[in-house]
Amino acid sequence: QVQLVESGGGLVQAGGSLRLTCAASGRTFSSYTMGWFRQAPGKEREFVAFIWGAGVTSVLDSVKGRFTISRDNTKAMVYLQMNSLRPEDTAVYYCAARSRPGPSSAASTYNYWGQGTQVTVSS
Repeated sequence: QVQLVESGGGLVQAGGSLRLTCAASGRTFSSYTMGWFRQAPGKEREFVAFIWGAGVTSVLDSVKGRFTISRDNTKAMVYLQMNSLRPEDTAVYYCAARSRPGPSSAASTYNYWGQGTQVTVSS
């Protein structure tokens, strides 16, 4: 069983930055693919970024060059650095873990989810 707890969300002006943190429990954290997803009001949950293996990453096209995902296996932590934030980035951001190794941007393939953290970007 893996428990995930996100933090770092908040209200920021457009162009600002936030760093989301996901703290994970579990003895096999390093083998998990970790992902960030987001859900805006009235919209489907969408993939934002994942990281797996020796640091292979992928991010949503609309956040490329602005968002960076990273992890620290010694601390069982995953981070999402978000720069140049835009109002359209406003959403609840969720951390997720996938026990089956390998890359995936599909929410349905992730076994464990955090409770989410709100990110609001004002114009």
